[in-house]
Amino acid sequence: MSEKALRLGTRRSKLAMAQSGQVAEAVRQVTGRPVELVEITTYGDVSREALAQIGGTGVFVTALRDALLRGEVDFAVHSLKDLPTAQPAELVLAAVPVREDPRDVIVAKDALKLTDLPRGARIGTGSPRRMAQLNAYARAHGLDIECVAIRGNVDTRIGYVRNGELDAVVLAAAGLNRIGRSEEVTDFLSVDTVLPAPGQGALAIECTADNADLIAALGELDDPYTRAAVTAERSLLAALEAGCSAPVGALADLLAGGQIVKEMRLRGVVGTTDGATLVQLSTTGPVPQTHDQAVALGRELAAEMLAQGAAGLMGERAQ
Repeated sequence: MSEKALRLGTRRSKLAMAQSGQVAEAVRQVTGRPVELVEITTYGDVSREALAQIGGTGVFVTALRDALLRGEVDFAVHSLKDLPTAQPAELVLAAVPVREDPRDVIVAKDALKLTDLPRGARIGTGSPRRMAQLNAYARAHGLDIECVAIRGNVDTRIGYVRNGELDAVVLAAAGLNRIGRSEEVTDFLSVDTVLPAPGQGALAIECTADNADLIAALGELDDPYTRAAVTAERSLLAALEAGCSAPVGALADLLAGGQIVKEMRLRGVVGTTDGATLVQLSTTGPVPQTHDQAVALGRELAAEMLAQGAAGLMGERAQ
């Protein structure tokens, strides 16, 4: 008798389907069971409003979580940077697989790099975090750019450059890699220039907390280093009381001495979208061995950032 297929809940976008297809294949390999994709339309997919107006990227997550709780799907795959920091008690992050490239990239006309863009270049992004850091970088380096708020999928965004409406758009490297379009990148933005969103490049595989067998099976796909890093980043975001749409960047990376991973460095930034004021700090400590240690790393850095005035830079505080 063949085992019943596991139902994987996914958003319908090309990127979500690509990510979920890759996870489905990995789950097939560890469980030996077939996996079928169940496409779910979220409010974030159908609304044309600005993300910050409709509740940040969490709007992409709610419908998937509702389907999990109703038993319509067995597990769901999210882009981790879309997940609200508060985890519902009924659901568990069963796995955080190895992270893709966390960097932001630009796709610009004439294959230009950020520093080669013409004066007055129009750069499209829907992210206050990217705007704040790009504008700050431009101020510090004498670049003349204008950040233009945009929404839409990868095709829509790159389309603005192809049709000449914009000089460049900012996207996540991970997304372009996952849909096989990394050759369109014209410049990788160093994390020293633009810190990514907390959790960027990582996926979250979520299922109900009462499904012990599935939690154990999905746990085979978990990468402890990635999990520790994104836990610290998301803890920083939560401690700043900032939502997914706040201008907060964070990245935890591992510092190796030779082949041995010695320490984890966590960097955080928050700024006004015009780039006039940024609070950017970092801390380094032993690689967290537990969830609580990773959370503590994020909280400590958040406390330092708040002491330096971060709270006043985030506009509307998340309620």
